[in-house]
Amino acid sequence: MRPSGRNLNEMRPISIETGVTKHAEGSCLIKAGDTHVLCTATIEDRVPPFIKGSGLGWVTAEYGMLPRSTSSRMRREATAGKQGGRTVEIQRLIGRSLRAGVDRVALGERQITVDCDVIQADGGTRCASITGGWVALRLAVNKLMKAGDVLSNPLIEPVAAVSCGIYAGQPVLDLDYPEDSEAGVDGNFIMLGNKQLIEVQMSAEGSTYSRAQMNELLDLAEKGVDDLVAMQMAAVA
Repeated sequence: MRPSGRNLNEMRPISIETGVTKHAEGSCLIKAGDTHVLCTATIEDRVPPFIKGSGLGWVTAEYGMLPRSTSSRMRREATAGKQGGRTVEIQRLIGRSLRAGVDRVALGERQITVDCDVIQADGGTRCASITGGWVALRLAVNKLMKAGDVLSNPLIEPVAAVSCGIYAGQPVLDLDYPEDSEAGVDGNFIMLGNKQLIEVQMSAEGSTYSRAQMNELLDLAEKGVDDLVAMQMAAVA
């Protein structure tokens, strides 16, 4: 039995509310159970120096957790003078995941920055950030298209992410914190809407897993991504 009482293949309740901030070109608040992430997308008429003049666009991301997003207060990274290794790793993951679904030629030489701020954490913050980040990105791109600044939709496919793991010997979908902290194996699965894999992060903690178990987790992840993509498309419709 899962601590939440969910079935093995059952996601947490998911909601995506769009247009939650006044100034960002695209924004949403995604809730995956008790994990809540604010995602905003900002369009800028510039690109990093290494692609300047190439005609290619760029999508990047920043990620952070608010001090009381967890059970005890975390120190703001700004007060430490630098970002932690976990933060840097996650925001790079978000950026390259979102870029996998973008036609950078069609986007044109501009940059879209997706900011993902965790308001409340209960496991799966990077997955929620990617899923909500794509919604914010899509809303920003819609504005570019409406203004005639891009001629064709540069977003090839939706991008969504979900966690899966082996908890109490059973493969489970969408781990919350009690499961994530005790799972013998856990992984994050990032996919396009057409099921093409972007990235898989899997590791065992005090356990191992077989090829057959990995396939079971992939099957669960595909189901989860199907559910998430349906939510994304409803949110941006």
